[in-house]
Amino acid sequence: MDQVPSPSKPSKVDTSALLSARLARIKVFFETLSPALLDQIGDVYAHEACFKDPFQAVEGVDAIRGVFEHMFTIQPASRFTVLGITHNSPETLADAQCCLRWTYSLELAGKAACIEGCSWIRLDEHGYIRDHRDYWDAAEELYEKLPVLSWLMGWLRRKIAPG
Repeated sequence: MDQVPSPSKPSKVDTSALLSARLARIKVFFETLSPALLDQIGDVYAHEACFKDPFQAVEGVDAIRGVFEHMFTIQPASRFTVLGITHNSPETLADAQCCLRWTYSLELAGKAACIEGCSWIRLDEHGYIRDHRDYWDAAEELYEKLPVLSWLMGWLRRKIAPG
């Protein structure tokens, strides 16, 4: 008598392959992000996704799109470079947590500048970003590069630092 294989839940190998594919898509999205490609935001973000950075916290894919639209309004030539991605070994995509290390190239006071940071990302069961939180030092990476604020930040550091 022939045995009919019973369906089994996806293995870690399957989840790992799915996660790798989703992270590759997310990397390409951020590295090619431009005003013309903002319509593709739903390809990586869940409809109800949350986004937070040192300046704002928003919910929903339309609000997240608004964050990137504003970014390009004030920094038209800005771009991200993903330097690396680390992640856990989840049983399912909904358990996936990832950290993207990146640089953000922009122009400050007429000069090229670069901000280094990372994004902590959690995916939903379909591999879309449901939570995105950016971590970067606004004082060191931004304020100290602006003429008037750089003096103030240097003064503050001297007052706070021991010795």
